Amino acid sequence: MDAKNYPTYRGLPPLAGLCSMEEAVQCDWSVEASVDRLKRIHYVLKRSYEILISRIASEPIYELKTAFTHHAYLVAQQITLIRGRVSEMREPPLGLDKIPHPTLEMMMKEIQVAPSIEGMLGIYQVALPAVLDACQRLRDEAHPLADAPTVRIAKLMHFELLEVVQFGCKAIDRLVEQPYNAQCESWLQLLQACLDAAGSLDGTQLQSDDLPEPHFSKDPYVYEKHPQRDERFQDSYNAGVNPEAFLYDERFSPRDKTLMMYYKRLRELDVPEMMSSILVELGDEEPWEFHDEMVRQMWDEARHAMMGEVGFVAQGIDWQKIPINFTWSRNLNLQLSARERHGVLFFIEQGLMPRTGKRYEWEVGMESGDPLSGLFQDFDWADEVLHAQIGRRWYVPKFKSLNEALQYGDDCWSRVLSHWRDYLEEGLTAHRNWWPELYQEACRNWGKQPDAAALAFSTTYENRRADLQELS
Repeated sequence: MDAKNYPTYRGLPPLAGLCSMEEAVQCDWSVEASVDRLKRIHYVLKRSYEILISRIASEPIYELKTAFTHHAYLVAQQITLIRGRVSEMREPPLGLDKIPHPTLEMMMKEIQVAPSIEGMLGIYQVALPAVLDACQRLRDEAHPLADAPTVRIAKLMHFELLEVVQFGCKAIDRLVEQPYNAQCESWLQLLQACLDAAGSLDGTQLQSDDLPEPHFSKDPYVYEKHPQRDERFQDSYNAGVNPEAFLYDERFSPRDKTLMMYYKRLRELDVPEMMSSILVELGDEEPWEFHDEMVRQMWDEARHAMMGEVGFVAQGIDWQKIPINFTWSRNLNLQLSARERHGVLFFIEQGLMPRTGKRYEWEVGMESGDPLSGLFQDFDWADEVLHAQIGRRWYVPKFKSLNEALQYGDDCWSRVLSHWRDYLEEGLTAHRNWWPELYQEACRNWGKQPDAAALAFSTTYENRRADLQELS
């Protein structure tokens, strides 16, 4: 029977629509070929993930900070797909952590150590485009029937990562002036030389062991976990307003409380700054599954921050006039170890589960007359339930009991110095009460008179932390 003219019932597509019979009878493929390519793609994606999370805290530009968080999550999703597929084709050990070629290692080291702009160029113009090319070749060359699961994930990876690369290229066009970009050309050629020596990312071309001369990677990599913010974030040390105290005060209306909830959401930008430091510093001390779940949580927190941004825009309020405090992430990153930070994170997440936590915020949003607030709090609550479960899977088992795990997190948080007075005396902030201005502007937009008690609110963080516990 002729494969080219293979007949099917009434001309239906053959082989479940995967390919033609003519394509299916070809046999130039193997499990080894599939696994080798997937391992190389995995290596570059894993290193890209590590680079992205390492830049979240120190990246000052808000749009890039949130984008890096999103992209780290999307890259992590592809890593998980590859690990699952390789495990289906080979018995352990899988060898996924082995360096597939020394020049690929050098390329990713160069990007890791590179300054901010060069790092973006390396990720979005070299490393991830090379992954896209490798995924396209894998999709086209893998046996479409025998290796259909690999073809599927190659399609999925290409689809999601293409949007990542497109965002990165748009960002570079906006941020990088052409003269500066031209200065980077020799370095980009170094990265391309690394790819060429590796026989392309997937090893399908002629390979060489010749290493180019290093540039940035001549110096060791130093992780910067001190959070940075761009110039739109004014007075970031300001802790002159305690939104939790307002939110739980029964004197104030749900409509007024939505403003504080939008502020709390936007302020959650500090959670990815802190969580990324946990992931960077723990690294391979934890299995990949830990990173896979924690990076999802980190991305959720960035989404929450953007919900706050959108909420203020919907209210006609310029959030740049409001001091978005970053001292929580700053103090935790600089004063605690990664394990201790994880303890604080878990303690806070569990505290959001009772009726007075995320359910209460959702009820406030639903009662406020602001449907956007209700929508955002609905999904914020759902996300936090997931986060509490993640903590119970990865944090609690390190302790004898849930109570011991909670107590450790509480103790760690209690040891964090707020530096409220120090920041004031050093002139970093006056802790001004920005609430009355925000509230009055919102009331003008709503066409209502400010509530006198709400307008007079002036509780600070000087003696209370975010869960309203007194500071010693």
